[in-house]
Amino acid sequence: MQIRRATPADVDAVVALVESAYRGDSSRAGWTTEADLLDGQRTDRDEVRSVLEELVVAQDEAGELVGCCTLIPKDGHAYFGMFAVRPGLQGGGVGSQLLKEAETLAAEHGASYVEMTVISTRSELIDFYLRRGYADTGETRPFPYGDDRFGQPRRDDLAFTVLVKDL
Repeated sequence: MQIRRATPADVDAVVALVESAYRGDSSRAGWTTEADLLDGQRTDRDEVRSVLEELVVAQDEAGELVGCCTLIPKDGHAYFGMFAVRPGLQGGGVGSQLLKEAETLAAEHGASYVEMTVISTRSELIDFYLRRGYADTGETRPFPYGDDRFGQPRRDDLAFTVLVKDL
């Protein structure tokens, strides 16, 4: 697996990867999904283009994208987001390897810690991060209800849990 910065040629493949990992029936092939929590899109070409400079992708030996994430610099730390692994490959180490590489890149660019938000009801995903050294800060942030860019909620109790890891 090769991990590299994304290029404009990756935009459509990233959109397809993220959508397959988060929404609809295709996401159920993996061990974690938002399909029971949200309908609608997870991302689109405009959003991916807007974070292209912060986007990291993983590709297999055949050149197919198998994972991605963003590392957005913020006041001495990095915000980790848009993390996706091809559903059929989840649980095989791709995500752990990509996360570790993202943390290394963040540290190399001067970040003292990584921050992320996870929908608070996704306990299996929160546990994944806790096993990799992230800590639950106890802080929650509201879910952006009414903003379809984040999906269409199926529940009215969604919020984000804030996790951090010192580098």
